This record gives sequence, C-alpha cells and structure tokens, in this order.
Amino acid sequence: MSIYTQLKGTGVAIVTPFTKTGAVDFAGLSKLVNHLIKGKVEYLVVLGTTGETATLSKEEKQQVINHVIKETKKRVPLVLGIGGNNTQEVIDTIKHTDLSAFAAILSVSPYYNKPSQQGIYQHYKAIAQSTAKPIILYNVPGRTGSNITADTTLKLATDFKNIVAIKEASGNIEQCMSIIKNKPKNFLIISGDDNLTLPLLACGADGVISVLANVYPKDFSEMVRCGLKGDYTTARKLHYKTFEVTNQLFADGNPGGAKIALELLKVCGADVRLPLVKPNEAVQQKLKQLVASYK
Repeated sequence: MSIYTQLKGTGVAIVTPFTKTGAVDFAGLSKLVNHLIKGKVEYLVVLGTTGETATLSKEEKQQVINHVIKETKKRVPLVLGIGGNNTQEVIDTIKHTDLSAFAAILSVSPYYNKPSQQGIYQHYKAIAQSTAKPIILYNVPGRTGSNITADTTLKLATDFKNIVAIKEASGNIEQCMSIIKNKPKNFLIISGDDNLTLPLLACGADGVISVLANVYPKDFSEMVRCGLKGDYTTARKLHYKTFEVTNQLFADGNPGGAKIALELLKVCGADVRLPLVKPNEAVQQKLKQLVASYK
C-alpha cells in the first residue's frame, strides 16, 4: 500500500492516558488503541500535541512508542510525531529513532522562535534531506506563533519527494484551497481542524488527523469516508452529529476535553499533566450531557 493510500481518510492524534499518580497508563492506552481500531480509523498518530508529548520524558516517549506498536499488531499504519524548534535536535531524534514500524513522520513547524518563511523552508529542507522517511508538514499557527504560507508549503511539496502531505490547522480555508488548487499530484492535504474537515473534503482535501476521533472514531471516520466518496448527504448528518461535541472538546483546552469524554465512555482516565489541567466545570457538565445523549 502506497503512503498516499495509507494517509487517506482518518488518522487519530491519540491521547496519552495517565494514572491518578501521573504515570503513563498503559492499560488505558491499550483500551484506546483497540477502541480506535474497532472504530475503523485508517491510521494512528503517536506522540502528537494531543498526546501531551511536551510533558513526556525521553524514556516515556519510547515506552509509549513500543506499547502502541505492540498493541496495534500492524492492523493499521502508524505515524510518529517528531518535531520541535531546534532543527538539529529534530534531525538527531529522527536519526536515533527506529522508524521501521512507522509509515511517516509528522513534524510540527518550529514554535516560539517565530522563523521567517525562509527559515521554515530551510528547517524542513534540512529534515527532508536527513531521512528517506515520508514527512507530513504540520501547520498550527495557534500553537506555534507562525504560519506556513501556501507558497512555502507548495515549494516544499515540489522540491522534496519525501514531503508527502501537510496537516493544515491554520483555520484558513482560503489558504487550504490555494494549496489544493496548486499542489503536486501526489501531495496530500490533511485537515487539522475537526469541524472544518467536511468543508475541506468538499474542496478536495484527503482526510484528517483528528482529536474528536479519539472519542467517536466510528462516526467521524465514516463521515470522512463519505466525504471522500462525495456522499455529502450522509457526511453532513455525521458532521452535525459530532459538531457540538467537537466544540466542547476544545472549549477549555486540548486534550483535556477529549480525556473527559473518554473517561465518560470508560476508555481511559481524564488526568492530564501540568501545565495542563482538566476543563472547567461548565465544560465538563456540557460534555457529560452531550455524551449521555449521543446516539
């Protein structure tokens, strides 16, 4: 199966469950992986932002990687998040990580430094030239403080064969449409905003890397498949079925909302690591109502 086929549809940025004492909850992680595969998602993304990767030690990251590989049993493809604001450190991490179980690397645009477009281009150029592994760019200005423009994305897509996709979470549909309109043939546009996924599919996007799909993998992945087939009547129904849940998942921080919903569904606990805290009481109550009434 080609990388372009593997990355079509719904990927899930999986949460990292924690115990009440703050340790990684591997039993909960097992339940989550099986919940997602049973929900028929196309692939899993390990150590993304939603996985609270910033608060995992090097040892914990490797333990999470090993556990997900073992639990997945090659039933779906895996993508690994390796990004940062120190280009050389990202390259070193890629070189010293066994990537044999992973279809691709998801690498977030450098945060905090606020590089220019030329700096962003050179960052990804250095990464692309350091590995043969397929790379998914990740544009999330709300977290990084800078935007990867359509022109920069298109130049990277054209110049490097192993830069195969972008996870676009800018919230800028016109920017996404510009990439879709002008991209090389095999370059994939992956939504990074759950509630914008259906409109982006209608514009020609190829799928999503989702937070919501942690909670309702079956409905959301089916919505995406219907959108890709052009069955917008069914896709629209599923989109609006999950729409308000998605809003509440992000109402007071991610992945806090997703973890509250997963606890309500008895998949894993709701604990997060500082500096994150659980969503406020109003959001928790709203999520309880939405999960209880979800059919």
